[in-house]
Amino acid sequence: MGGYLLTDNAPLKGRNTLRVDARARLLAEIRDPTALPGLLAQPAVAAGDILVLGEGSNVLFAGDVDATVLAMATQGVEMFEDAERPRLRVAAGERWDDFVRWSLARGYPGLENLIMIPGTVGAAPIQNIGAYGVEVAEFVDMVEAWDTQAGAFVELSTADCAFGYRDSLFKRQPDRFIVTAVTFGLPRDRAPNLSYAGIGDELKKMGIAKPAPIHIAEAVVSLRTRKLPDPAVIGNAGSFFKNPWVPKAQAQALQTEHPQMPVWPASDTLAKLSAGWLIDACGLKGARDGDAGISNRHALVLVNHGIASGAELWAFAQKVQRSVGERFGVTLEPEPRVLGHTS
Repeated sequence: MGGYLLTDNAPLKGRNTLRVDARARLLAEIRDPTALPGLLAQPAVAAGDILVLGEGSNVLFAGDVDATVLAMATQGVEMFEDAERPRLRVAAGERWDDFVRWSLARGYPGLENLIMIPGTVGAAPIQNIGAYGVEVAEFVDMVEAWDTQAGAFVELSTADCAFGYRDSLFKRQPDRFIVTAVTFGLPRDRAPNLSYAGIGDELKKMGIAKPAPIHIAEAVVSLRTRKLPDPAVIGNAGSFFKNPWVPKAQAQALQTEHPQMPVWPASDTLAKLSAGWLIDACGLKGARDGDAGISNRHALVLVNHGIASGAELWAFAQKVQRSVGERFGVTLEPEPRVLGHTS
């Protein structure tokens, strides 16, 4: 049909980076966002749940999906020039890393710290993706979406999106909005963000004293390549657990007991801990049960060594949560959306 392609009982193994063998009741590949109202009104679609799926880099299918999975296949970038803050309107189906490299190649700074993050542009504001001291919320001017509650296309400002740490309005209301495009503002004279110590160390190795955005991008690529397993080589969804925020008193007590534990200020009353450090301290870095395990390169990364099922991966993730909870009294929350599980 015009604007989309429908598939019954669709396989999802090639649509998630953990390489989980799951199926969807219906798969709709959207080529034209204006077709969404007609698609959603179809009885077979309207009768069930909707799941919007990008590249599947932020989801764990712990079972089959009894829903219509929407995959945005839209493409395109529009430029709106401004002397101080050029704006780029990007279709939701564009690959995030492709867009970052495209923007840097054309002299638009800002997204260099976020290079190599898997996923689509439409997924970026949902998770408020972040890495190496930068969050995408800083650059989002507007998100266009279909509001299933209002039955209309809407335009949401940065404030409307209610961004938080790996959080947003879209994540808190996961079944309401279908993101169709994102407009980014990329200031020309933005100072480089070197707050993550590893970037400075990498730039020194490169012999760069006054880094341009492309140098920072190269440093981040080097860091990510060295620290994080490649989903093309071993199934993973990047960092699986959020860094937990706890009351400052609890963080201070834990650091007194474990002096090597990293602690960062998060707010006036909260501190942020390193989930990777907590997992490593439990002896789980590189651990595995069958084909489900934790990467031996980074303790935050849940990996599929071969043919682990989604249920097996989720069971292993819960084992990690229990271990950290029992030893440190800290609850780890998953970053990806976990679907199809019963516990």
